[in-house]
Amino acid sequence: MQGLLAHLDVPVREISFPATSRVRSVVADALWYPRLHDDGAGLLHCPSFRGPFAPRVPLVVTVHDLAVLREPAWFNRWTRTYSRFAVPRVIRAASRLIAVSEFTKRELVDVLGVEEAKIRVVPNAVDDVFTPDGPRAEGDYVLAVGTLEPRKNLVRIASAVDGELRVVGARGWGGVEPPRDVTWLGEVSDEELARLYRGARCLVYASLYEGFGLPVAEALACGCPVVTSAGSAMAEIAGSDAVYVDPEDVSSIREGIVRAFAAAPRRSASWSEVAAATRSVYEELA
Repeated sequence: MQGLLAHLDVPVREISFPATSRVRSVVADALWYPRLHDDGAGLLHCPSFRGPFAPRVPLVVTVHDLAVLREPAWFNRWTRTYSRFAVPRVIRAASRLIAVSEFTKRELVDVLGVEEAKIRVVPNAVDDVFTPDGPRAEGDYVLAVGTLEPRKNLVRIASAVDGELRVVGARGWGGVEPPRDVTWLGEVSDEELARLYRGARCLVYASLYEGFGLPVAEALACGCPVVTSAGSAMAEIAGSDAVYVDPEDVSSIREGIVRAFAAAPRRSASWSEVAAATRSVYEELA
Protein backbone atom coordinates (compact mmCIF):
# COMPACT_ATOMS: atom_id res chain seq x y z
CA MET A 1 0.00 0.00 0.00
CA GLN A 2 2.84 2.42 0.77
CA GLY A 3 4.22 1.96 -2.73
CA LEU A 4 0.86 2.92 -4.21
CA LEU A 5 0.53 5.98 -1.97
CA ALA A 6 4.04 7.14 -2.90
CA HIS A 7 3.12 7.22 -6.61
CA LEU A 8 -0.56 8.22 -6.48
CA ASP A 9 -0.77 11.85 -7.60
CA VAL A 10 -4.08 12.69 -5.92
CA PRO A 11 -4.67 14.16 -2.45
CA VAL A 12 -4.97 11.27 0.01
CA ARG A 13 -5.90 11.13 3.69
CA GLU A 14 -5.30 7.81 5.41
CA ILE A 15 -7.78 6.63 8.05
CA SER A 16 -7.40 3.47 10.10
CA PHE A 17 -8.45 1.76 13.30
CA PRO A 18 -5.42 0.71 15.40
CA ALA A 19 -6.19 -3.01 15.76
CA THR A 20 -3.37 -3.70 18.20
CA SER A 21 -4.93 -6.82 19.75
CA ARG A 22 -7.32 -9.61 18.81
CA VAL A 23 -10.14 -7.89 20.73
CA ARG A 24 -9.56 -4.59 18.91
CA SER A 25 -9.49 -6.45 15.58
CA VAL A 26 -12.91 -7.93 16.32
CA VAL A 27 -14.21 -4.50 17.33
CA ALA A 28 -12.87 -3.02 14.09
CA ASP A 29 -14.48 -5.75 11.99
CA ALA A 30 -17.83 -5.70 13.76
CA LEU A 31 -18.30 -1.99 14.48
CA TRP A 32 -15.77 0.33 12.85
CA TYR A 33 -15.49 -0.89 9.24
CA PRO A 34 -19.25 -1.31 8.60
CA ARG A 35 -19.81 2.35 9.63
CA LEU A 36 -16.64 3.73 8.08
CA HIS A 37 -16.90 7.18 6.51
CA ASP A 38 -14.88 10.33 5.99
CA ASP A 39 -16.97 13.46 5.62
CA GLY A 40 -14.15 15.37 3.96
CA ALA A 41 -13.45 12.89 1.16
CA GLY A 42 -14.97 12.66 -2.29
CA LEU A 43 -14.16 8.95 -2.57
CA LEU A 44 -13.23 6.11 -0.22
CA HIS A 45 -10.77 3.37 -1.23
CA CYS A 46 -10.51 0.29 0.98
CA PRO A 47 -7.43 -1.83 0.14
CA SER A 48 -9.16 -5.00 1.36
CA PHE A 49 -12.77 -6.12 1.56
CA ARG A 50 -13.11 -4.77 5.08
CA GLY A 51 -15.20 -1.68 4.49
CA PRO A 52 -18.54 0.07 4.99
CA PHE A 53 -21.89 -1.49 4.15
CA ALA A 54 -23.55 1.84 3.26
CA PRO A 55 -20.88 4.36 2.19
CA ARG A 56 -21.75 8.05 1.90
CA VAL A 57 -19.36 8.57 -1.02
CA PRO A 58 -18.31 6.37 -3.96
CA LEU A 59 -16.48 3.31 -2.65
CA VAL A 60 -13.59 1.48 -4.34
CA VAL A 61 -12.59 -1.88 -2.86
CA THR A 62 -9.47 -3.85 -3.76
CA VAL A 63 -10.06 -7.60 -3.71
CA HIS A 64 -7.00 -9.84 -3.45
CA ASP A 65 -8.77 -13.20 -3.38
CA LEU A 66 -11.87 -14.97 -2.11
CA ALA A 67 -10.12 -17.81 -0.32
CA VAL A 68 -12.15 -17.26 2.85
CA LEU A 69 -15.36 -17.91 0.89
CA ARG A 70 -13.97 -20.71 -1.30
CA GLU A 71 -12.25 -22.60 1.54
CA PRO A 72 -13.54 -21.29 4.90
CA ALA A 73 -12.01 -24.23 6.78
CA TRP A 74 -8.58 -22.70 6.17
CA PHE A 75 -9.46 -19.74 8.45
CA ASN A 76 -10.32 -19.21 12.10
CA ARG A 77 -13.92 -19.14 13.29
CA TRP A 78 -14.19 -15.35 13.57
CA THR A 79 -12.76 -14.71 10.11
CA ARG A 80 -15.10 -17.33 8.60
CA THR A 81 -18.17 -15.93 10.35
CA TYR A 82 -17.36 -12.27 9.70
CA SER A 83 -16.45 -12.80 6.06
CA ARG A 84 -19.53 -14.84 5.20
CA PHE A 85 -21.70 -11.98 6.51
CA ALA A 86 -19.64 -8.90 5.63
CA VAL A 87 -17.83 -9.57 2.36
CA PRO A 88 -20.94 -9.82 0.13
CA ARG A 89 -22.30 -6.60 1.68
CA VAL A 90 -19.09 -4.64 1.13
CA ILE A 91 -18.81 -5.94 -2.44
CA ARG A 92 -22.40 -4.87 -3.18
CA ALA A 93 -21.78 -1.44 -1.65
CA ALA A 94 -18.73 -0.74 -3.81
CA SER A 95 -19.04 1.45 -6.89
CA ARG A 96 -15.94 -0.18 -8.38
CA LEU A 97 -13.94 -3.27 -7.50
CA ILE A 98 -10.22 -3.56 -8.20
CA ALA A 99 -9.22 -7.19 -8.70
CA VAL A 100 -5.50 -7.91 -8.54
CA SER A 101 -5.73 -10.53 -11.33
CA GLU A 102 -8.03 -11.89 -13.98
CA PHE A 103 -8.34 -14.95 -11.74
CA THR A 104 -9.73 -12.85 -8.89
CA LYS A 105 -12.06 -11.08 -11.33
CA ARG A 106 -13.48 -14.47 -12.36
CA GLU A 107 -13.85 -15.43 -8.70
CA LEU A 108 -15.89 -12.28 -8.02
CA VAL A 109 -18.19 -13.14 -10.91
CA ASP A 110 -18.48 -16.86 -10.08
CA VAL A 111 -18.67 -16.76 -6.28
CA LEU A 112 -20.54 -13.50 -5.64
CA GLY A 113 -22.30 -12.86 -8.94
CA VAL A 114 -20.65 -9.48 -9.49
CA GLU A 115 -21.23 -7.86 -12.89
CA GLU A 116 -18.00 -7.73 -14.89
CA ALA A 117 -18.63 -4.06 -15.73
CA LYS A 118 -18.04 -3.19 -12.09
CA ILE A 119 -14.56 -4.77 -11.95
CA ARG A 120 -11.21 -3.38 -13.04
CA VAL A 121 -8.05 -5.51 -13.01
CA VAL A 122 -4.98 -3.79 -11.55
CA PRO A 123 -2.08 -6.08 -10.61
CA ASN A 124 0.16 -5.78 -7.60
CA ALA A 125 3.54 -4.12 -8.10
CA VAL A 126 7.00 -5.29 -7.10
CA ASP A 127 9.12 -2.97 -4.96
CA ASP A 128 12.36 -1.59 -6.39
CA VAL A 129 14.56 -3.59 -4.01
CA PHE A 130 13.76 -6.79 -5.91
CA THR A 131 16.36 -6.78 -8.71
CA PRO A 132 18.92 -9.33 -9.95
CA ASP A 133 21.76 -7.03 -8.91
CA GLY A 134 22.94 -7.18 -5.33
CA PRO A 135 24.19 -9.57 -2.67
CA ARG A 136 23.11 -13.22 -2.63
CA ALA A 137 22.47 -15.41 0.38
CA GLU A 138 25.02 -18.18 0.74
CA GLY A 139 24.29 -21.90 0.65
CA ASP A 140 22.52 -24.48 -1.52
CA TYR A 141 18.83 -24.21 -0.70
CA VAL A 142 15.28 -24.08 -2.03
CA LEU A 143 13.12 -21.15 -0.88
CA ALA A 144 9.47 -20.99 0.15
CA VAL A 145 7.79 -17.68 1.02
CA GLY A 146 4.44 -17.16 2.72
CA THR A 147 2.58 -16.86 6.01
CA LEU A 148 2.30 -20.15 7.88
CA GLU A 149 -1.29 -21.03 6.99
CA PRO A 150 -3.02 -24.08 5.48
CA ARG A 151 -3.18 -23.03 1.84
CA LYS A 152 0.59 -22.43 1.59
CA ASN A 153 1.04 -26.22 1.41
CA LEU A 154 4.31 -26.28 3.34
CA VAL A 155 4.16 -29.94 4.38
CA ARG A 156 4.06 -31.14 0.76
CA ILE A 157 6.70 -28.63 -0.30
CA ALA A 158 9.03 -29.77 2.49
CA SER A 159 8.47 -33.40 1.52
CA ALA A 160 9.40 -32.60 -2.08
CA VAL A 161 12.70 -30.83 -1.36
CA ASP A 162 15.96 -32.76 -1.35
CA GLY A 163 18.39 -30.72 0.70
CA GLU A 164 17.76 -27.51 2.63
CA LEU A 165 14.42 -25.71 2.48
CA ARG A 166 14.40 -22.16 3.82
CA VAL A 167 10.98 -20.77 4.72
CA VAL A 168 10.27 -17.04 5.01
CA GLY A 169 6.97 -16.02 6.56
CA ALA A 170 5.23 -14.96 9.73
CA ARG A 171 3.42 -17.38 12.00
CA GLY A 172 -0.20 -17.50 10.85
CA TRP A 173 -3.21 -19.64 11.74
CA GLY A 174 -4.80 -23.02 11.28
CA GLY A 175 -2.29 -24.75 13.53
CA VAL A 176 0.41 -24.63 10.85
CA GLU A 177 3.92 -25.00 12.23
CA PRO A 178 7.19 -25.01 10.28
CA PRO A 179 7.75 -28.58 9.05
CA ARG A 180 10.58 -30.53 10.64
CA ASP A 181 14.03 -30.28 9.08
CA VAL A 182 13.41 -26.89 7.45
CA THR A 183 15.10 -23.58 8.19
CA TRP A 184 12.32 -21.24 9.27
CA LEU A 185 13.49 -17.62 9.06
CA GLY A 186 10.24 -15.94 10.12
CA GLU A 187 9.68 -12.41 8.83
CA VAL A 188 12.64 -10.73 7.13
CA SER A 189 13.26 -7.33 5.56
CA ASP A 190 12.72 -6.83 1.84
CA GLU A 191 16.47 -6.44 1.43
CA GLU A 192 17.09 -9.81 3.06
CA LEU A 193 14.29 -11.42 1.05
CA ALA A 194 15.88 -10.15 -2.17
CA ARG A 195 19.20 -11.72 -1.06
CA LEU A 196 17.42 -15.02 -0.49
CA TYR A 197 15.73 -14.95 -3.92
CA ARG A 198 19.06 -14.25 -5.65
CA GLY A 199 20.84 -17.08 -3.87
CA ALA A 200 18.14 -19.77 -4.08
CA ARG A 201 18.15 -22.79 -6.37
CA CYS A 202 14.50 -21.87 -6.94
CA LEU A 203 11.39 -20.50 -5.27
CA VAL A 204 8.72 -23.15 -4.70
CA TYR A 205 5.32 -21.47 -4.44
CA ALA A 206 3.01 -24.47 -4.70
CA SER A 207 0.07 -22.81 -2.95
CA LEU A 208 -3.38 -24.39 -3.02
CA TYR A 209 -5.09 -21.05 -3.72
CA GLU A 210 -3.89 -17.51 -4.46
CA GLY A 211 -5.42 -14.44 -6.00
CA PHE A 212 -2.07 -13.16 -7.26
CA GLY A 213 1.10 -14.68 -5.82
CA LEU A 214 3.41 -11.77 -5.02
CA PRO A 215 6.45 -13.95 -4.18
CA VAL A 216 6.38 -15.26 -7.76
CA ALA A 217 6.57 -11.70 -9.10
CA GLU A 218 9.36 -10.79 -6.66
CA ALA A 219 11.36 -13.91 -7.55
CA LEU A 220 11.06 -13.24 -11.29
CA ALA A 221 12.29 -9.68 -10.76
CA CYS A 222 15.37 -11.08 -8.97
CA GLY A 223 16.08 -13.70 -11.63
CA CYS A 224 15.19 -16.58 -9.31
CA PRO A 225 13.84 -19.78 -10.94
CA VAL A 226 10.17 -20.34 -10.07
CA VAL A 227 8.18 -23.52 -9.44
CA THR A 228 4.49 -22.82 -8.87
CA SER A 229 0.97 -24.24 -9.03
CA ALA A 230 -0.58 -25.13 -12.37
CA GLY A 231 -3.99 -23.67 -13.20
CA SER A 232 -3.55 -20.78 -10.79
CA ALA A 233 -3.36 -16.98 -10.81
CA MET A 234 0.43 -17.30 -10.84
CA ALA A 235 0.36 -18.20 -14.54
CA GLU A 236 -0.77 -14.63 -15.26
CA ILE A 237 2.45 -13.36 -13.68
CA ALA A 238 4.96 -15.96 -14.78
CA GLY A 239 3.70 -17.08 -18.19
CA SER A 240 6.35 -19.32 -19.76
CA ASP A 241 8.99 -18.26 -17.22
CA ALA A 242 8.06 -20.84 -14.55
CA VAL A 243 7.69 -24.58 -14.06
CA TYR A 244 4.12 -25.57 -13.21
CA VAL A 245 3.25 -28.46 -10.89
CA ASP A 246 0.29 -30.16 -9.23
CA PRO A 247 0.38 -28.67 -5.70
CA GLU A 248 -1.35 -31.73 -4.24
CA ASP A 249 1.24 -34.17 -5.62
CA VAL A 250 4.61 -34.30 -3.85
CA SER A 251 6.28 -36.10 -6.74
CA SER A 252 5.08 -33.42 -9.16
CA ILE A 253 6.59 -30.71 -6.95
CA ARG A 254 9.84 -32.66 -6.63
CA GLU A 255 10.09 -33.10 -10.40
CA GLY A 256 9.34 -29.40 -10.86
CA ILE A 257 12.28 -28.47 -8.65
CA VAL A 258 14.56 -30.62 -10.82
CA ARG A 259 13.25 -28.87 -13.96
CA ALA A 260 13.47 -25.32 -12.55
CA PHE A 261 15.25 -22.84 -14.79
CA ALA A 262 16.30 -19.20 -14.58
CA ALA A 263 14.40 -16.92 -16.93
CA ALA A 264 15.50 -13.41 -17.87
CA PRO A 265 14.69 -11.12 -14.91
CA ARG A 266 11.54 -9.05 -15.43
CA ARG A 267 9.00 -7.04 -13.46
CA SER A 268 5.25 -7.71 -13.65
CA ALA A 269 4.28 -4.09 -12.94
CA SER A 270 5.75 -0.93 -11.44
CA TRP A 271 4.14 1.16 -8.73
CA SER A 272 3.84 4.08 -11.16
CA GLU A 273 1.83 1.85 -13.54
CA VAL A 274 -0.36 0.59 -10.71
CA ALA A 275 -0.92 4.14 -9.44
CA ALA A 276 -1.94 5.36 -12.92
CA ALA A 277 -4.40 2.49 -13.33
CA THR A 278 -5.82 3.11 -9.85
CA ARG A 279 -6.27 6.81 -10.56
CA SER A 280 -8.18 5.90 -13.72
CA VAL A 281 -10.63 3.94 -11.58
CA TYR A 282 -11.10 6.98 -9.32
CA GLU A 283 -11.70 9.22 -12.33
CA GLU A 284 -14.52 6.96 -13.53
CA LEU A 285 -16.40 7.90 -10.35
CA ALA A 286 -15.62 11.60 -10.32
